[in-house]
Amino acid sequence: MSELSRPQDPAKTIAFQGELGAYSDLACRMSRPEMTTLPCRTFEDAFAAVRDGDAALAMIPIENSVAGRVADIHHLLPESGLHIIGEHYQRINHHLLAIKGTKLEDITEVYSHVHALNQCRDFLKANNIRPIVAVDTAGSAKEIAKSGDKTKAVIASELAGEIYGLESLAANIEDAEHNTTRFVVMSREAIVPHPKAGIPVTSFVFRVRNVPASLFKAMGGFATNGVNMTKLESYIVDGTFIAAQFYADVEGHPEHRNLRLALEELEFFTTNVKILGVYPPHPYRLQQKLEDE
Repeated sequence: MSELSRPQDPAKTIAFQGELGAYSDLACRMSRPEMTTLPCRTFEDAFAAVRDGDAALAMIPIENSVAGRVADIHHLLPESGLHIIGEHYQRINHHLLAIKGTKLEDITEVYSHVHALNQCRDFLKANNIRPIVAVDTAGSAKEIAKSGDKTKAVIASELAGEIYGLESLAANIEDAEHNTTRFVVMSREAIVPHPKAGIPVTSFVFRVRNVPASLFKAMGGFATNGVNMTKLESYIVDGTFIAAQFYADVEGHPEHRNLRLALEELEFFTTNVKILGVYPPHPYRLQQKLEDE
């Protein structure tokens, strides 16, 4: 990073992947309003900004309630050299943005990330607008603003419209009302809550041994010790269909007896167990839990 682009105060800077106005940028501003946001080209660049001291934190999307897991992110997290210190849930409100003075009936094409387009199918079909897949939402907003073409629009955040001087022709055009993205906040140093400070979330990855019922046996310790596992996902590693790595979120602190025993049993049946972070649950998570009970 050049001196010209280096943030004036890295200690008050939070990095994200994407252009200014991206939903990750919005998540940064909502979660850490006191910090300056730093756009990065790739997730690796966002991690590097924190490792190199150009930013104190990174805001990284993990999954979306409609689109599912963010591609490749679980591969990248264990190798990032950073620690998860928090989480943030961001409601995704898609806007149809266009050049100021444009009317909805003027729009023939809309540009955005494939997930954003897919999440607004009903609206686009009802208004006979042809979707065009682009790299991202905010980048599309930036390009439409430059073009000055009133027949083209973009699906992006209201923040993107404000940054690039576009007008919102329609708000909340997503098909699903529950459209929410979960992010993790990452730092160079781990910030672990005190064991007595409530029930945190512990995130970790592991690989199962290539033997029959290995995953069943590995998970048994969490059941017998009363540990609630809120997420478990597998993905292929090392280019082989034989070995799989798992990402998991559980409720509890590694120093709590029940989780400590469960992790000890996990290590007996698996390899490469790595804790990515121990952090407080976001209020959205607690709300969802109450609604499910």
